[in-house]
Amino acid sequence: MTHLRSSYDVVIVGGAIFGSSLAWWLTQTSGFDGTVLVIERDPTYQFASTSHTNSCIRQQFSSAINIKVSQFGAKFIKNFRAFMGNDPEVPHLALQSFGYMYLADDPEFAQTLLRNQQIQASLGAGTKHLTRDEIAAAYPFYQLDDILAGNHNLIDEGYFDGGTMFDWFKRKAKRGGVAFIHDEVVAMTKSPDGKSVTSVTLKSGSIVACGTVVNASGPRALATAQMAGVSLPVEPRKRYTFVFDAADPLDRDLPLTIDPSGIHVRSEGKYYMAGSPPDDDPAVAYDDFGFDHSLWENKVWPAVATRIPQFERVKVINEWVGHYAYNTLDQNAILGAHNEVGNFIFMNGFSGHGLQQSPAIGRGIAELIAYGEYRSLDLTPFDYARIESQSKMIEQAII
Repeated sequence: MTHLRSSYDVVIVGGAIFGSSLAWWLTQTSGFDGTVLVIERDPTYQFASTSHTNSCIRQQFSSAINIKVSQFGAKFIKNFRAFMGNDPEVPHLALQSFGYMYLADDPEFAQTLLRNQQIQASLGAGTKHLTRDEIAAAYPFYQLDDILAGNHNLIDEGYFDGGTMFDWFKRKAKRGGVAFIHDEVVAMTKSPDGKSVTSVTLKSGSIVACGTVVNASGPRALATAQMAGVSLPVEPRKRYTFVFDAADPLDRDLPLTIDPSGIHVRSEGKYYMAGSPPDDDPAVAYDDFGFDHSLWENKVWPAVATRIPQFERVKVINEWVGHYAYNTLDQNAILGAHNEVGNFIFMNGFSGHGLQQSPAIGRGIAELIAYGEYRSLDLTPFDYARIESQSKMIEQAII
């Protein structure tokens, strides 16, 4: 059982992928030798966004910083054991690089894809802009009558074992001296001038003083921020996943296909995985995981079977609903310190990009805490300051 100290240099609220990534990176950051506490309300992670992720990674973004963040993510995945100190216990992670296939059914989106491809290629990504005929030649199973063009990348883009990465973030952080406890932050106390959080109060009754407090609360980020008197445009929204078997399986891997309908579908071993938001996409309660069973029949399967006629005969073998930590301003990460409560740090609002971004952003926030600045990769485009000014970070490749 972890012995709880009365004070920690860094208190991280939330122990899922971002809390654990940051905790591990702090143990790896030269010059940082402080104490770290991770507080997790549900150590089973049953309802955490991390547990419901599809473990995908892509470089097909329109903004340079999102591309660079995922490029480091791919490097981290492919060199996972080396990053973990070449520990022979640590498994190698495979990155299944069958890529994302964005399909455009109108001239405007086709031009957007072309511009995005040019940005991605300028940063070293392997994205190709394809005509309809080129798509058909590579993947003849698509029905492409309505498609004008597409983007596809077969290099460092696909899916990986995110659960293993998460597990080893936790294990290695603990071995590095980070304390993980099962408890819940229910209140925060600020300094008389209101410029810092001085302590957190736990559901168990303990009060823990802190030098820095980090909001890594996933879809619950707003509730955590409000304890510090801070506003945050992050809310939980439902996202559905369906795993299905096909009576007529494809003869090659299916790229993660983003259909103009908004449905995405990809290979998942010998099965296939499809995902979708609901048509009506409001914020939901933190504990609302009710399943809309009509979504498959009315939306997902018709779109999938239209795009890939071989999927006319399929059987759903698993399904689940999870929550996006949805940034209502611009669907991009919110990072860094609050402009007034200076020791309150954000790692929030990833809007479905979290797992792939956790290696680079965990590293970056560790640097920010240790040095007061980003050193490996400048993450300032994600800073909380844009929330205060309502200045959107433009990212056109949101799924």
